[in-house]
Amino acid sequence: MSSVRAGEVRRDTAETLIEATVNLDGSGRYECATGIGMLDHLVEQLARHSLMDIKVRALRSDLDRDAHHLVEDCGIAIGQALHRALGSRAGIVRAAHAFWPMDECLGFAAVDISGRPYTVFDIPFAGERIGALPTEMIEHFLWSLAQQAGLTLHVRLLYGKNDHHRAEAIFKALARALGAATRVDPRTAGAIPSTKGTVTD
Repeated sequence: MSSVRAGEVRRDTAETLIEATVNLDGSGRYECATGIGMLDHLVEQLARHSLMDIKVRALRSDLDRDAHHLVEDCGIAIGQALHRALGSRAGIVRAAHAFWPMDECLGFAAVDISGRPYTVFDIPFAGERIGALPTEMIEHFLWSLAQQAGLTLHVRLLYGKNDHHRAEAIFKALARALGAATRVDPRTAGAIPSTKGTVTD
């Protein structure tokens, strides 16, 4: 297993140009410049509380239309970078879950680095936007990330009222779960964490 667990992606389409890097063994550093402040804020939470280093930059986008392609492609690029960083997944813990309280909100996330992409999203939002980020795109961002990284992902808001707090609680919970699931467990001696011998297909 390579000692460097990092992945880099440059996603260039007619709609966006996104660069993303993920270092699983970082210290929670982040550099986010997507053009949507609230999206930057949520990705920063993902980095800080997972202790992964994440960099994402939108060098070109079609925000003059709407936010859909930009948010989707950021999720795709970060997911692909995470997929590359994980490599064969040898030796990782693989599955983890976490709760995160954010003032009046309580968020929950469970993740399995299974190679079988699936997303369950159970978070109601009161408004259509948080800043410039459409709330409906939060689910799509997480779906896109999980599809590309090969994650089974369940996120849920148990309760809470403020939309900003709702979103931040689930991203912090996801960060903590991802940080735990991607951790290398020395007791496995580098084995693939599956009885079928793979978690990439």
